[in-house]
Amino acid sequence: MRVPAIEGHRNWAGSYDALPNPLLGLEARILLERLSPQACSRFLDVACGTGRWMRLAHQRGWKVAGVDFCREMLLEAARKPGLAGCLSLADAGSIPIVDGAADLTLCSFAMGYLAFPLRAVAEMARVACRGGRVVITDLHPCALAAGWTRSFRSNGEVYEIDHYQHPVEFWESAAESAGLKLDWRIDACFGEPEREIFRRAGKDSVFPELSRIPAVLAMAWTKS
Repeated sequence: MRVPAIEGHRNWAGSYDALPNPLLGLEARILLERLSPQACSRFLDVACGTGRWMRLAHQRGWKVAGVDFCREMLLEAARKPGLAGCLSLADAGSIPIVDGAADLTLCSFAMGYLAFPLRAVAEMARVACRGGRVVITDLHPCALAAGWTRSFRSNGEVYEIDHYQHPVEFWESAAESAGLKLDWRIDACFGEPEREIFRRAGKDSVFPELSRIPAVLAMAWTKS
């Protein structure tokens, strides 16, 4: 069943944290390797979902804030220790936070759901402080070209979520226009750490084939 993004995330919210997801495992692995040394006291999660990254940031002692367009996702996030009161129902293209408020701004696996990604990148740059970092991840264009879908299973039914396929050049030009300087880009494939996630999901037979395709695109910029 193919559904609009808001409907899909409403249905997904209750099981999002429980279902094994190798994409989230891969993203966490590549980002934690690079963000661990990051000097940060103010963390903003744009399209924060159930607050998985906010929880990690809060555990590090950072001041956290998150915005998302799905109330059900935010209700799940609010159940995590320290996150209630740090969440706002808002669109990524209009973030209700003052200029320069964040040391680290993250948008994880959400750009493909946005009709206007350029506006979202400009907003993330606006709320970043001078010298602050903006990090964006999403399903890799090569994975989409190979036929991968944004989907999940709930109550025995598979839901495929509507999305847009924005050229990565859109991110790059928007970031440059907003005064962001590219630090790094990662085109990540599944590796041995993700094999166990496939096994637990009963999909270990497809791991060799899928591990040859770039699965996650991650990019980071610094605001000059």
